[in-house]
Amino acid sequence: MKSCSQHSVGAAAHAGPFPRGLFRRAVVLTAALAGSLVGRADAQSSSLFGDPARRPPLTMANSSFIYQAPAEPKVWKKNDFVTVLIEEKSRMIREGQIDQRKKSEGAMALNDWIAMDGFAIVPDPQTEGDPKISGILDNKYRAQANLQNRDTFETSIQCVIVDIRPNGTLVVEGHAAVKFDEEEWELSVSGVVRPEDILPNNTVKSEKLAEKRIQRLSSGQGRDGIRRGWLQKIIDKFQPF
Repeated sequence: MKSCSQHSVGAAAHAGPFPRGLFRRAVVLTAALAGSLVGRADAQSSSLFGDPARRPPLTMANSSFIYQAPAEPKVWKKNDFVTVLIEEKSRMIREGQIDQRKKSEGAMALNDWIAMDGFAIVPDPQTEGDPKISGILDNKYRAQANLQNRDTFETSIQCVIVDIRPNGTLVVEGHAAVKFDEEEWELSVSGVVRPEDILPNNTVKSEKLAEKRIQRLSSGQGRDGIRRGWLQKIIDKFQPF
């Protein structure tokens, strides 16, 4: 019995302790395996991409390769310049026809004539009968008019912001004068525009202007050729004939 127990103790002493390096490797591998199993279970419990609560929201900025952030809105100030693109078109067609006719007939006879006998008024019978008068009035008036007018005006003018209203809208105003030889014209533009209607290149169409006022005055040989005289203006206004 004694010899047998001594043999077993010697075998254990011969085997020696578990190597430290191998033990550390086993611990690391065990921890990594446990972490992967936990992560896989967490992913399978919700979706293929993990917990939706942990994912950032899907936006164009983080999901598109060609997305470009919009430019910051420009802050407008007084005396800034804005180019107004004037594209005004008008078309007027007017037709009218008047046909008027008036006819009247009348007859009159003077039955009693008087005469002066001194200071007295006495009857004066007519030897050839009572004078009579009769007439017929036939009046005809007919007028026909046809007017077609088409105007197109396209140009651009640099305007200045003269005021900014409390709601943020901009009041713009611009003036220009051009002279070529004997031809001269002046242009004035004013109106109210919203900042979001102004394009990135600082231009805005005239159709976007509120309280719009566009005035163009011209003078020169070309204008004189189509201008009406003062007498023609009076005739066209009062239509005496």
